[in-house]
Amino acid sequence: MALLVIRVRGTIHARRDITETFRFLHLTRPNHATVIPESPDYRGMLYKVQGYVTWGEVDPETVGWLLKERGITVDGRRLGGEEGGSRPTIEELAKRALEDGLSSVAGVRPLFRLRAPKGGWRSTKKPFRQGGALGYRGSAVNDLARRMG
Repeated sequence: MALLVIRVRGTIHARRDITETFRFLHLTRPNHATVIPESPDYRGMLYKVQGYVTWGEVDPETVGWLLKERGITVDGRRLGGEEGGSRPTIEELAKRALEDGLSSVAGVRPLFRLRAPKGGWRSTKKPFRQGGALGYRGSAVNDLARRMG
């Protein structure tokens, strides 16, 4: 199982360890997203930055859709446009991203640059369970990713 992590807030006045954790997660700006494997190491990183991000379990369809719509190669070209050739398909890339995370997929940039969600964010200072946008949100992160696509 993999987790989709979306950065909600910026890092003005944030501690240095939080900004370094964002760098390790490849989330450099608000509205950036990445897919990470579910492991205790990454869980610790998420709990450290939980006041700045939202995350949850991602569906294979959502990862495939994000790769097709927002995926970029290391060269800066889009993934969704090319068909055929010796390159792996979107489904193969999505399967690899779900197993080992997006940063382990060769030739693909480890982040998605998304738009602000259609309908806007809820409160960017409250946890999801209290009516906000931050922290763990389970499978509802798939709906959020679709609104941001």
